[in-house]
Amino acid sequence: MVPGSGHYDGFTALDLAGPQVFLAGMTGAEVIVAAGRAPHPVTSDTGLAVVATHVLEDLPERCDVLLVPGAGGGLAAALGNQALLGELARLGAGAGIVASVCIGSLLLGAAGLLHGRRATSHWTSRPHLSRYGATTVNERVVDDGSLVAAAGVTAGVDLGLLLVGRLRGAAYAEALSLQAETVTPAPAEVDSTLVDDVRDLFSGVLHRSLGQQTDTSRGRRRR
Repeated sequence: MVPGSGHYDGFTALDLAGPQVFLAGMTGAEVIVAAGRAPHPVTSDTGLAVVATHVLEDLPERCDVLLVPGAGGGLAAALGNQALLGELARLGAGAGIVASVCIGSLLLGAAGLLHGRRATSHWTSRPHLSRYGATTVNERVVDDGSLVAAAGVTAGVDLGLLLVGRLRGAAYAEALSLQAETVTPAPAEVDSTLVDDVRDLFSGVLHRSLGQQTDTSRGRRRR
């Protein structure tokens, strides 16, 4: 399984990180972070840099998910980057699911991937979706089969969980949601067996970490 993420200078970091944490949480999944050049730090619209490990043109024709984040000041340059749009068009044509967060949907539109599809975007940019032939939907996440679009920034978390649900099933997505303490479902509302499983997982990691810290402290005192 190879979810791929195409990002570019000026992208919004949380648009990428929100869904990525859940996609990477799927056992056996390979999440590729790709850009126009790699290995190369790609700077977000807030100055946070992410190192792309792959070049977009080297990604396989077929990937399970192609995720495109939105942008702040980098949108105009990205929309004018014909090489980027060409790669998105190529990868989008073969991807099992094409996904976007925030105004990443405008990049999908510019790449010709929104025509005749239902989509959403940040509320300020939704009126522009129609220029790409999309049907604008005023919802937080829009699931149109092989196209899934999320609204502004934090909606990427919901998108990530929806993708996990599509790829691994509702129970898997629910476990990752509980683990990440998203607003829903709250632990009190989840099946008690699932709560116990997640608690056991985190308790084991915590106990091992604290035990190692204690052993290290004792070693320092002996010296």
